[in-house]
Amino acid sequence: MQEVKKVITEVGTNEWQVVVFYLGEQPFAINVDKTREILRWPGCREIPETDSAMIGITSVRGEVLPMIDLRISLGIKSDIPLDQTKIIIAEFNETKLGFVVDAVERIYRINSEDLDDTLTGNYLGQWVLYVIKKDSRNVLLLDYEAIVQKISPHSSIVSRIDEAAIIKIAEDLGDPSAYSILVAEDSPLIRRQVEDALHSAGFTNLKIVPDGKIAHDLIIVEGDHFDIVITDVEMPKMDGLTLTRKIRENSATSDIPIIVFSSIMAEDIKIKAASIGANYQITKPEINMLVDYVVRIIKDKKLDKAKKEEPVKS
Repeated sequence: MQEVKKVITEVGTNEWQVVVFYLGEQPFAINVDKTREILRWPGCREIPETDSAMIGITSVRGEVLPMIDLRISLGIKSDIPLDQTKIIIAEFNETKLGFVVDAVERIYRINSEDLDDTLTGNYLGQWVLYVIKKDSRNVLLLDYEAIVQKISPHSSIVSRIDEAAIIKIAEDLGDPSAYSILVAEDSPLIRRQVEDALHSAGFTNLKIVPDGKIAHDLIIVEGDHFDIVITDVEMPKMDGLTLTRKIRENSATSDIPIIVFSSIMAEDIKIKAASIGANYQITKPEINMLVDYVVRIIKDKKLDKAKKEEPVKS
């Protein structure tokens, strides 16, 4: 067993850490905050009638975990037999599982600006989000949420959307489309799912962007008005914690309510988000809770406005 040891970085500096691993000859990366430990092949028991990449379940210190072979999921040929592979125990979206990989290199410290998304969507396929240029190599950062949702659809945000409950949550808001919401999220899949959920509640006045830098420029540079900001943590160009810190440090934007909606909501991330002024921290895929907090923020704003407009009693 190899425990993943993180280096403590200052909050909101745009720096984070990744574990680099190999599938075949290609290096890939996963955020350290999604990684718990690295194991030698522990063996597993097959599960019938599952996706071919879901090769079985294993037990790690009494905890039963699903095992996903990333080589099968991505269609990568490898000469490494299962009993010589490494297992990355990952935890995100309130799910803990094992990723089968050929080999694990080490942890690298990177900056959000190191993530190249110029080929995303057009040439990298649906599972690769970014290219990290590291030591003359092109390291690929995967959309792990999308991979897991493909293999296990019940884990998706969509499966958590209760449209009847969402409509009821927002029923006494009046016209939800009167409120402008900015969403910063790098995963195309999650962007669509958040948009669908907010639309179900009547929030159609949305601006959805793929990274924190675009969100920052809209709010602080261009001065666009938004009633609420919803941001992921792990994003290119500017991560969500840096975005939150910069919004709070700017006097013109410091009072904008901010919801951090991320798959990596370990306790230290929640503490970091709260320390720089995030109003709420929600773990994906709790989409109903996200809509509930959006409604709660708007109701509080309406109440504050009504109090300010009350006539002064003589």
